[in-house]
Amino acid sequence: MNAPVSDPLVRAARDGAVLRLTMNRGSARNALSQGLMAALQEAFDAAAQEKDVRAIILAADGSAFCAGHDLKEMTGRRKDGDKGKAFFAALFAQCSKLMQTIVRHPKPVIAEVHGIATAAGCQLVASCDLALASAAARFATPGVNIGLFCSTPMVALSRNVSRKHAMEMLLTGEMISADHAAQIGLINRVCKADTLEAETRELAALIASKPRTTVKIGKEAFYNQLEMGLAAAYDYASEVMTMNMLAAEAEEGIGAFVEKREPKWPE
Repeated sequence: MNAPVSDPLVRAARDGAVLRLTMNRGSARNALSQGLMAALQEAFDAAAQEKDVRAIILAADGSAFCAGHDLKEMTGRRKDGDKGKAFFAALFAQCSKLMQTIVRHPKPVIAEVHGIATAAGCQLVASCDLALASAAARFATPGVNIGLFCSTPMVALSRNVSRKHAMEMLLTGEMISADHAAQIGLINRVCKADTLEAETRELAALIASKPRTTVKIGKEAFYNQLEMGLAAAYDYASEVMTMNMLAAEAEEGIGAFVEKREPKWPE
C-alpha cells in the first residue's frame, strides 16, 4: 500500500545546511517499491545540485526504517509473459543505481535508523556513509529464509563488515541487534530512542560545518582508493592531496592554523 497520492513518498526538509529526507511508506514498512526508489533517486540527484546542502540525513516514518524490496509488487509481476524476468532485472538495476548514487554522492549521507532494516533496507544503511540507530533497531539480510539470497545487499554489507560477519548474516538470515551492528561496524553508534533524531542532527550539523569542497574531495577519494591495490591507492591519494593542497580551502585553513585564528571558508 502506497502513501496517498497527495502525500510524497519522500519528504524533504532543510535545517540550515542539513537536508533531511524521510521515506514515507510507513504503512508498507518503507519497502523499496519502484516508486519509492524513484523518489529517493530524484531527491538525491536534486540534493547533489544544491550548493547550500552540505550533509544529508536519510530517515523514515512508521515502525520500520526499511523492510527491503516490495515483495508484493515483485510477486505480482510473475504473471508477465516472461514470468517477471524483465521487471526483476530493471528493479535490481534501479536499486543498484540508487545505492551507488548514495556512495558517489558529493554530500555525506547519514542513515537515521529507528526500526528494522532488512534485506535491501540493510543494504541502504550499509550504503550510507554513516549510520546511527536506536537501541530498538534490528538488522538482517534474511533472503536465504525465503529462497532469494541477498546478493545485492551483500555488495554493500561486505564493504562495511568483515567477511565472516557478513557471511553469518547472509547465511543465517537472523536479526542482529543495534549493539551487535555497532560492534561489527555496520553502524557508527547506538542512541536512545528519544535522542536518536537529535544526535543524528548534531552529527550532520558538525559535518556540514566543515569546508564543502574538502569534504567532497575526501569522500570521493575514500571510496575510490578502497577499490585499488595498496601502491595504486597511495599514488592516487598522493595526487588527490597535491591538488587539495592547491585549493583555496586548504590555503585558508592552513593559513588560519599557522596564524592561530579561525578560518574563513570560501563560499
